[in-house]
Amino acid sequence: MSIGMPKCKITILKRTVNQDLIDEYLDDAYKDHGACECFQDGQEFVIDPSIMPEEFCALCPWAWADIRQDIMIVASGGNIPGIKTEGTIITACRDWFRPVYFKVERMENG
Repeated sequence: MSIGMPKCKITILKRTVNQDLIDEYLDDAYKDHGACECFQDGQEFVIDPSIMPEEFCALCPWAWADIRQDIMIVASGGNIPGIKTEGTIITACRDWFRPVYFKVERMENG
C-alpha cells in the first residue's frame, strides 16, 4: 500500500569494476568477472518508493537494500547539499568490487 510519496525514477548511471581490489582480495575463481550483469547502463525504473519494486528487486535485491535509504530521503522531500538538481541523489550499491551507480530522481508529478 502506498503512503502518498511521489514516485521516483532510478537510472543506472554506470557499472564499474575495481580490478585492483579484485586482484588483491578475491579468489582466482572470481578474478575474471566483469561489470555487474544484473543491470545495464542507462536502464530506468519508475517506482513507488513506499513498496519494494518487484521488477528492480528481481534483478538485485541487495542493490535495493543498499540504496533504499537514499531513495526514501529523496521521496520524502529531502535534497542533498551540493547536488545541482533538487530531488536528485547519486548513490551506489555496496559491491566494492563491481559497484553500480544509480541516479534517483523525485518525480513531483509522477
